[in-house]
Amino acid sequence: MFLKNAWYVAAWESEITRDLKQFVVLGEKICIFRTEGGEIVALEDACPHRKLPLSKGRIKGDTVECGYHGLTFDCAGKCIWSPGEGRIPSNANVRSYPVHERYGLAWIWMGNPALADTNDIFDIPNYDSPDWGINRGAAMELECNYLLMCDNLLDPTHVAWVHQSSFAQDATKDTPLRVSKTDDGIIVHRWMMDCEPAPFYKKVIGFKGNCDRLQHYEVRYPSHALIRAIFTPAGTGGPDSELPDDAFIMDSYNFMTPTSEKETRYYWFQLRNIRPDDEALSKMMSEDVQHAFEEDRAILNAVQIGLDEKTSQHIDLPIDGGQLRFRRQLQAMINEEKEVNLQMNSAGD
Repeated sequence: MFLKNAWYVAAWESEITRDLKQFVVLGEKICIFRTEGGEIVALEDACPHRKLPLSKGRIKGDTVECGYHGLTFDCAGKCIWSPGEGRIPSNANVRSYPVHERYGLAWIWMGNPALADTNDIFDIPNYDSPDWGINRGAAMELECNYLLMCDNLLDPTHVAWVHQSSFAQDATKDTPLRVSKTDDGIIVHRWMMDCEPAPFYKKVIGFKGNCDRLQHYEVRYPSHALIRAIFTPAGTGGPDSELPDDAFIMDSYNFMTPTSEKETRYYWFQLRNIRPDDEALSKMMSEDVQHAFEEDRAILNAVQIGLDEKTSQHIDLPIDGGQLRFRRQLQAMINEEKEVNLQMNSAGD
C-alpha cells in the first residue's frame, strides 16, 4: 500500500523523449513522452478497448495512436478518434497524470489531480548555484520494498559495517544517535568529534588531520531523503558551532520510487560546496558513491529475501527508533488517505 497524494520521481528528464516509453510507479504502468514543444505527458499505459499498452502504439504529433485498432488520445487522455462509423464511446478515455520537471527529474503526482501542487516538490536550495558542484549516476533498480531503503537512509550506524572501504570510520560504531521529528519527516543525526576521516572523504576534504563530522540522515514522506555530511577540522565542529571556511559539505539527495511491493527505482545525486567545475572530481565521486550504493543494494536485496523467507519473527534494536517512527507516521498518512477516499466514494454513490 502506498501514499498516493504525493510527488514521486518518474524518470530522469533525459530518459523522456519523443518515443513512447513505459514507466511503472506505485504498481501503475504509465506511458510517458514529450510533445513537439518539449512538454512531458503521462498517460495510463492501457488502451480502454483491449488494454494494449499505449507505449506499444505510435506518436502522431501530440497524440498517441493505439497499435491495435487506432484509437487516438490527446495529451489529456481524451479519445479523439475511434474506428467504426466515427462514434467515440463516452468511456474511451485514459487517465492522465500531473507531471513537472525540476532538478533534472520528471516528477509525477499519483493521487487526486486537484491536490497536485508543484510547491510541494522536495526543495533543493543549492541545485542551480554556481558555487556548488554536482555528481550523479543512473537510476538503480532495487529488488526490495522501498521502505527498506528508507530505513537504510535513516540509519547512520550501518555505514560502519556496509561501507568499510568508503564512508565508514571507527566513531560511527558507538557515537549516540539523536532522533527528531519534523512536519514532513524524521531526522537521525549525530556529531562525531576528533576522528579520522572516512576513506571516501579523505580524498575530497581540503584539510589534513582529524575531523569533526556530522551525519544528518533525513527522510521525508513518502520516500525522499537528504543525507548531509559536514566535515570540519577537529575542534571546530559541533551542533552549536559556526562552520569554518574550510568546512566540506556534501548533500546527497535520494528519491525512492516504488514500482511494486518488492521493487524500487532509486534516483540519487550529490551537491558539494567545493570545486564546482572540477569534472574529474565529479566523475570520481560519482563512481565511488555508485560503488557504495551497490553495497547497499546487495544488502537490501538480501534483507528482502530474508524477510520473505523468515521462519521466526525479526527483532528491532534501539538504533531503529527513527525508522520505526517514520514507518508509523507514513502508515497513518496512508490510512487517513484511504479513509478519505472511501468517504468520497460513498458520497458519490
